[in-house]
Amino acid sequence: MVFFGDPSATLVHACVRDGRGGSPTAVLDDGPFGEEVRRRVPGEAGASHAVFVSPCPARDGLPVFSLRFFTSEGELPSCGHGTVAALGYLAARAGTDAYRVFLRVAGRTFPGWAERKGAYAEVGFAYGPVELREPAAGESELVLPALGLAPDTLGRPETLGPNPLGPDTPGRPQALAPGTLRPGVRVASVGRPRLLVPVASRSGLAALAPDMERLRAACDRLGLLGCYVYSVPSPAGRVAARMFAPSIGVPEDIANANSTACLAAHLAGRGIGRIAVDMGDSLGSPATISATTRDGVVRLGGGVLITRPRP
Repeated sequence: MVFFGDPSATLVHACVRDGRGGSPTAVLDDGPFGEEVRRRVPGEAGASHAVFVSPCPARDGLPVFSLRFFTSEGELPSCGHGTVAALGYLAARAGTDAYRVFLRVAGRTFPGWAERKGAYAEVGFAYGPVELREPAAGESELVLPALGLAPDTLGRPETLGPNPLGPDTPGRPQALAPGTLRPGVRVASVGRPRLLVPVASRSGLAALAPDMERLRAACDRLGLLGCYVYSVPSPAGRVAARMFAPSIGVPEDIANANSTACLAAHLAGRGIGRIAVDMGDSLGSPATISATTRDGVVRLGGGVLITRPRP
């Protein structure tokens, strides 16, 4: 598929599950595009996001590429599933089964890798720091009703591990007043803040029907990117999640790897070092994102279906 006459452009399905579904993402070589054109590319491609790729000087014998991300509402400082898509795109163009690269996003350089098998690849990259904090009372009060959630529908504190309040209260779960939101809800940021909201079950997650206008107004007022609502992890670390981000023109995202990195960092403080997050089922495009946390570093990964770009 070619956008605006650019033969490098392609549509990559990022974070596929069992070789299908995933988030369609437009990836193309950067050029002298204006802001309006960049914002038009996702819609033209039938995608929620577009990634623009620029070569940089090599580092340690490996190629380096700079990435920029756009939705119809404008530029994002980073995009996890867009990074996954870009890795698939670059690996397909390199034509090698094992691909290593450095990526530059928002002034930060980090390693990425891909293992190809024909049109399919497993890709991953090391993530940067994640900032976590408890929400202010007003943040929860504005956002949760827009999601259609009440405090008693949230994941119970004891299901989030032996220490629901994190490392600041080691080994000592605190007694909390009924209905309190503090144990589970967090504000997390990897460039822009978003709300992480637990619910008790996958069925409760699937039943959510947010008021998008109200949610956008709340997120705009609070400066939030959106809300990442997730089910309580299974003993094996399997999670279901939905990401609502109407403020950036994405009412619901098929796959959101940035927020998955935020969740991985949050759960690592509760002794869960590896998760696999299922998304996209409510949109008919199943996606799965994996994340591991070790020594404070989150590594994200996913499967990619690659449409080989023309030379």
